[in-house]
Amino acid sequence: MRIVPSAHWRLRLGGFALAIFTLLFSTLGAAAQVPLALVRVSTDPYTNTSSMHQTEVEPDTFSYGTTIVSAFQVGRFSDGGSSNIGWATSTDSGITWVNGFLPGITIYGTPPGPYQRVSDASVAYDALHGVWMVVSLPLNGPGAGLNTVVNRSTNGGTAWLSPVTLVTQGGLDKTWIACDDSTISPYYGHCYAEWDNNSGGNIMQMTTSTDGGLTWGGVQTPAGSPSGLGGQPVVQPNGTVVVPYSANNSAIRSFVSTNGGTSWSGAATVSSVSTHGVAGNLRTSPLPSAEVDPGGRVYVAWQDCRFRAGCPSNDIVISSSTDGLTWSAVTRIPIDAVSSTVDHFIPGLAVDQFKRDPIPRLALTYYYYPVAACSSATCQLSVGFVSSLDGGATWTPPTPLAGPITLTWLPLTNQGYMVGDYISTSFSADDRAHPVFAVANAPSGSVFDSAMYTPVPGLFLRTVFPALSPLRPVRAGGDKPVFFAPSDRPLPMILPTAY
Repeated sequence: MRIVPSAHWRLRLGGFALAIFTLLFSTLGAAAQVPLALVRVSTDPYTNTSSMHQTEVEPDTFSYGTTIVSAFQVGRFSDGGSSNIGWATSTDSGITWVNGFLPGITIYGTPPGPYQRVSDASVAYDALHGVWMVVSLPLNGPGAGLNTVVNRSTNGGTAWLSPVTLVTQGGLDKTWIACDDSTISPYYGHCYAEWDNNSGGNIMQMTTSTDGGLTWGGVQTPAGSPSGLGGQPVVQPNGTVVVPYSANNSAIRSFVSTNGGTSWSGAATVSSVSTHGVAGNLRTSPLPSAEVDPGGRVYVAWQDCRFRAGCPSNDIVISSSTDGLTWSAVTRIPIDAVSSTVDHFIPGLAVDQFKRDPIPRLALTYYYYPVAACSSATCQLSVGFVSSLDGGATWTPPTPLAGPITLTWLPLTNQGYMVGDYISTSFSADDRAHPVFAVANAPSGSVFDSAMYTPVPGLFLRTVFPALSPLRPVRAGGDKPVFFAPSDRPLPMILPTAY
């Protein structure tokens, strides 16, 4: 693994600062850098011969105040699920982390549970009841899940109770969870769990808890029984729940509830999907990553090739909505030119819930290949990061976080080499973005070295030299300094830094 520094500047310059700026960075650029430290937050402890070790994949995160909780699969089986769900928690905005593994789900847990495997972890916090929750999907072998369960923490995410069952019906997939933490909402303290019924044609389904996840209501199916997977419920400040999902990879759609989960609307179309098949037998699909800003606007991002002639590689694209039913035109996040060879996929979108500014702050972590046309032997998998201080109108140039990773260093599943069907980024109250993602090093024999990492203490977003806009990056690579020069179009520079 190569860890690439990111820049951190605190210079304040006057009207003729461009010349000084160029001179300083041509002579002192390297000294102005603060290294970006990636920290491993968990390690696979299991040794059962039926799954692959050391492997950790597919993280979700959620942040509330200074606490960040991540959950992920540990000990991946090639044909579905993992030995257990791991968790990693920071209570000081990402400076230090503790970790462990959920009790009572699988036979490998402490105490052990009844199931052989578990998959699809997602994290939420119920502010009314002071409860952290991790929802997951237990399995007893290959195929879809038997039911949906949730482990609860009442001590701030560092100790977890044995699971509560949400629903038992079999054939389930792609669980997710969100809670209503808005004190102005009439449904403050409601939590919403989602999955698709794989054995029933991927019908989207929901259930609601009003007591901190102790008990859950009946199964609710949205009007018209929409079919899909990968739904990610988010809750607007007024209590409306919006659930963007993948309509079986053909489109992104959404449905809503305006009555606290009593009923759910039919599906509205966000957009059709055009996707480039990612090379190298890497497991990816155009699943949505959804978030909501403090003003109630919902954002959804996914991988899509529509802006590239001939669809040779994917961009990350984004759309937004104020009601979950009518969506803006799709725009591409301009990580690089549409003529580049880069392929971008598996986005993890974050929206800052702690800044109450009229214009929201967004952050995006994603995987990418520098060259899309590659093979399992030659693809160079890396992790990148971009951000926006103006609600997605403009974006920072990309910051590399990790890589290159050789695909054969990753666990091989029956759907390809795997880092996860999704990853995640969350803002903390410290004004920083905190992504958690899988990074792999070269294995030792049959034992892998794939685990969860995060930048510590997080990625701080700031506008650099706003009076000097327009600026653009003209050179960046490896562990060299990043240089900037005038551009022919305005682009506010927002640099993520280790701060």
